[in-house]
Amino acid sequence: MRNFQKKRGFRNIMHSKPVLAILGVLVLFFAWGVIGFMGKMEITRQNRKVAENKIAELEERKEKLSSEIAKLKTESGVEESIREKFGLAKEGEGLIVVVEDQRKKETKPPGPSGFWSWLFFWKK
Repeated sequence: MRNFQKKRGFRNIMHSKPVLAILGVLVLFFAWGVIGFMGKMEITRQNRKVAENKIAELEERKEKLSSEIAKLKTESGVEESIREKFGLAKEGEGLIVVVEDQRKKETKPPGPSGFWSWLFFWKK
């Protein structure tokens, strides 16, 4: 009988209001931590997507640069690069220079449109 009363005494202590309040606070504390952890996981997921996109861009750039390097290893590629950068021409080739017209007409911007502007300018 005494053994049964010891078990009952432990149960009474565990079911007391102060112990239940402390356990409730602990549960809320851990729940708050889990919610914060879920927010951090979402941020990490977004950062991972950004990093993967950047890796894909860098790989594309690497491939582009590799193809440009391979192109520059050929004689025609070097010639094309020099022509683009310095505007050079071979002997016997002509060069066309396009010059913009210096006498541009100044256009007057149209006035405001709408009912109230029409009513305002109607008086004038």
